[in-house]
Amino acid sequence: MSGDNLSGASHSEHTRERVHLVTEHDRSAKTDAIRATGFWPETRRSTSLGMMVPVSQRATFPGTPHFADMLQVSRDAASAGFEMLWFADHFSFTTDDDVRGAWDAWTLMAAIAATVPDVQIGPMVACTAYRNPGVIAKMTEMIDDISGGRFILGLGAGWHKPENDQFGIRFEPRVSQFEEALRIIHGMLRDGKADVRGEFFQANDAVNLPRGPRAEGPPILVGSSGDRMLGLLAQYGDAWNTCWYGNTEGIPEKIEKLDSAMETAGRDPKSVIRTIGVSIAGEGYTGSRANAFAGDAEAQLAFLKDVEALGFRHICVGLDPCTPQSIAAFTPVIEAFASP
Repeated sequence: MSGDNLSGASHSEHTRERVHLVTEHDRSAKTDAIRATGFWPETRRSTSLGMMVPVSQRATFPGTPHFADMLQVSRDAASAGFEMLWFADHFSFTTDDDVRGAWDAWTLMAAIAATVPDVQIGPMVACTAYRNPGVIAKMTEMIDDISGGRFILGLGAGWHKPENDQFGIRFEPRVSQFEEALRIIHGMLRDGKADVRGEFFQANDAVNLPRGPRAEGPPILVGSSGDRMLGLLAQYGDAWNTCWYGNTEGIPEKIEKLDSAMETAGRDPKSVIRTIGVSIAGEGYTGSRANAFAGDAEAQLAFLKDVEALGFRHICVGLDPCTPQSIAAFTPVIEAFASP
């Protein structure tokens, strides 16, 4: 089975048999107000590990990571035992005296989906303001089909205003825009259609055809701990993400806030898949990931175990640096974490 086949034909049928979604919430219990079920892929371990693939200049990968570099890093991560690959959705990072560019996440995810089998793929997280939400749903469906049902749609409202300003994209009101976008995306993926006449986005009896390998689309993850965002997660989301941490301080309070939002919405808090992003400093730490956990392999393993004990089903690891060498150095931690 070759990972070089750009069509993905050699592995898509195998993947469709291997990967399927599980639910932690009885779908018959859904109401009109709550339309999320806690979908999540089956994983080899009850808590899986994923990795952020470097996509920007002069950050965790030296210089500029080109496609050949990002493909190699993705393949190495999958071979090392990471079960999910995540991609930041940014155009650039701007400060008063510098601009660092970033590759487009969506075309990159499609290419990785076609060439790296047997791992889940998704944005961590896609900003709904950057693209028409109907287009986001269509791109999601396409990548889910390319991957044979291995896509997870991570969504957020955005935070880096200079990106919006560069491209003339409205920044505020972020959450109100996100709400309309999420309603459209959710309808397109779950029902195959959406009819939302919003102030910021519209879907005029829009249809999502053809459909990919999953009749109700991929899991929807929402990355935020804001009050209104958690309320929307309770209504439409399958999974929650909080990030980036180099220790466990403050995490229990975020979990309490999530649980409270679910209870307020009338949803069982246990029906939400909890995911978290952690930063880990390796040899040659660049400082691109602030407040990263520093320690040897044994300490790194203990840190991951402490995070898992807080109830997380998935841990997204941001390695700094993130290179084939640093992935190889982290592999014993992955193997030890996977052991019973």
